[in-house]
Amino acid sequence: MSTAALRTALAEALPERPFRLELWDGTDLPSTNGGGGPTFQLRSPVALGHVLRAPGQLGVGRAYVAGVLDVDDVDAALDLLDGWSAPPLDARDRARIAAAALRAGALSAVPRVPAAELAPRGRRHSIARDKRSVTYHYDVSNDFFALFLDESMTYSCAFWSRAPEETLEAAQVAKLELVCTKLRLTEGLRILDVGCGWGSFALHAAREHGVRVTGITLSEPQAALARERAAEAGLADRIDIRVADYRELRDEPFDAIASIGMVEHVGNAQIDAYAEQLHRLLKPGGRLLNHGIARLRHGDPEAGPFSERYVFPDAAPLHLSRILWATERAGFLTEHVEGFAEDYARTLREWTRRLEANRDRALALAGPERVRVWRVYLRAARRGFESGFTSVYQVLAHKPV
Repeated sequence: MSTAALRTALAEALPERPFRLELWDGTDLPSTNGGGGPTFQLRSPVALGHVLRAPGQLGVGRAYVAGVLDVDDVDAALDLLDGWSAPPLDARDRARIAAAALRAGALSAVPRVPAAELAPRGRRHSIARDKRSVTYHYDVSNDFFALFLDESMTYSCAFWSRAPEETLEAAQVAKLELVCTKLRLTEGLRILDVGCGWGSFALHAAREHGVRVTGITLSEPQAALARERAAEAGLADRIDIRVADYRELRDEPFDAIASIGMVEHVGNAQIDAYAEQLHRLLKPGGRLLNHGIARLRHGDPEAGPFSERYVFPDAAPLHLSRILWATERAGFLTEHVEGFAEDYARTLREWTRRLEANRDRALALAGPERVRVWRVYLRAARRGFESGFTSVYQVLAHKPV
């Protein structure tokens, strides 16, 4: 089917195009800025079908994840999305494009939603829905994450600004040790690690400071590997890894609590209950270190539809003020707040480099859809820290005696 009418309709609707559009029949719609900007490749009429049926970020995301829409430079495409907005289309423009797309075969069949898409079900931030959303992200494969994380398998911001060496491994050790220092860990203390991941903090704290750690995660594969690593390190008697939601804990109070990269999954509806539960689980005089990403601009949405369906379903980085409000209302006294936005941008840059260097193995482990998601997600997250959209903060607080 000819794409001539489609190219004409798009050219009239988008008179200024800082990008090139390459269609599935080998024809193209050139850029209007002298050849600058990325090239978007529509590999099939199905790409337009996705966009027309779900206009905006979700439709474009589906086409990209499905592999029917591609781009020659992901960073350049993200630059474009940040700095350029398509002109508004009136009803006549939309009808003309839809008719031309129909003649080109874009609507001949309902496009299949990518298998990697998750549409959350049930009450938002219920225990069951949170488990499904969290495991969607983390249960891709332990081996997949090992392709781009450091040897400690730490999946949170590395502190390059505190590291003695310019390596990801040294920067992650610096972060883990800083948490221990802020919590004033000494031998024999009982520590709770909320969102323990693959056990990097639990292992470091038990090995270097002689504490006993209870770590919780919602991911069975994470927990299994964390237990295995603790046993290999000879620390199984000091580290207890459980698959549990923070709301399910009924333990005796802990001497200190570390929550590293977990609060982003809590959401505005549960942040007060989260703070109250951590307060209940902490002994009087005990210290809390809450480490998490926060949004900086008020009025922006919590997350876009691409992240909601393909990256972190239901995740909602809150404003720092909202987190502090919750912890203070729960009874904590804030001692110290420290931001590490530049460190996280650099961490994401290094994770991206490592993933790209291992792309063939990543494809074998996770499949093309999930790899395409990660290639965008890691870059977009880095840009958030560079642009002032997000930052990451450590909040140190204590429970009064």
